[in-house]
Amino acid sequence: MYNTKARSEAELVERLRGVEIVIPIRERTALPGSVLEQLPDLKYICQTGYPAPVIDAEAATHLGILVTYTEGNRNPAVELTFGLMIAVMRHLVVEDRAMRTGQWQTTIGVCLQGKTLGIIGLGLMGTRVSHIAQAFGMRVLACGFTLTRERAEAAGARMVTLDTLLSESDVVSIHLRLTPESREYIGRGELALMKPSAYLINTSRGAIIDEAALVEALRERRIAGAGLDVFGEEPTEPGNPLFAFDNVVLTPHLGGVTVETYEATFQGVLENIQNYLAGTPSRVLNPEVLRSSA
Repeated sequence: MYNTKARSEAELVERLRGVEIVIPIRERTALPGSVLEQLPDLKYICQTGYPAPVIDAEAATHLGILVTYTEGNRNPAVELTFGLMIAVMRHLVVEDRAMRTGQWQTTIGVCLQGKTLGIIGLGLMGTRVSHIAQAFGMRVLACGFTLTRERAEAAGARMVTLDTLLSESDVVSIHLRLTPESREYIGRGELALMKPSAYLINTSRGAIIDEAALVEALRERRIAGAGLDVFGEEPTEPGNPLFAFDNVVLTPHLGGVTVETYEATFQGVLENIQNYLAGTPSRVLNPEVLRSSA
């Protein structure tokens, strides 16, 4: 069991040498082909959560390494999305700090009710966010790579282009998977389309936003603020420029860090390993391995 991230591929290989089963916690440690090919004893990767973009599934399949996943619990991340919205829009962190130094009501906040929420990625999480936003009295816009007008309407949202969403929304919330298509999907051009009074929320994956471009937009006050649970590099390095802004609320990838999520995740890990040892693996990401060994 390792609580710290390996500092290099060589260190990671040394840690895993002779191991048959690896349980990666979410996406904290990448397992590229260059690492997997140096681990001849590794037979099974029991990934916590789904999907597993940091695992080279193609290389694992080629090497005969089985990869499974556990069912995710999306509700905690949905809840955190609204926690970040309220925290940054009502200046909760700033007011908490001020109150501890004897100050009282130093800012004026912004309500969710009556505002327009733009959801980028209207999948399972995005749809739940849409439903909750409507309970707050928000108007919802949505866009996505595979979104259809029918799915948007069923979620209570209006399907629009990304440019329209960014220019009309008071709050933009990201709920995409990290893929080559979505990497740095929100960059300088996209941030420039947002209102100066708008907020950006990300509980998805840090690399979907060009972090340097976001720092520029925040420094120049071209957007009102941001609530971020995910970052391009995790854990974040000391001195990250995002730490300097009082209009940004940061959390260390807490989307799934709840008692309920961990209980469900590790129950899923236990079931997967038991099934693997029994010769009946479940929740398999690369079934080609099973067919080739049959």
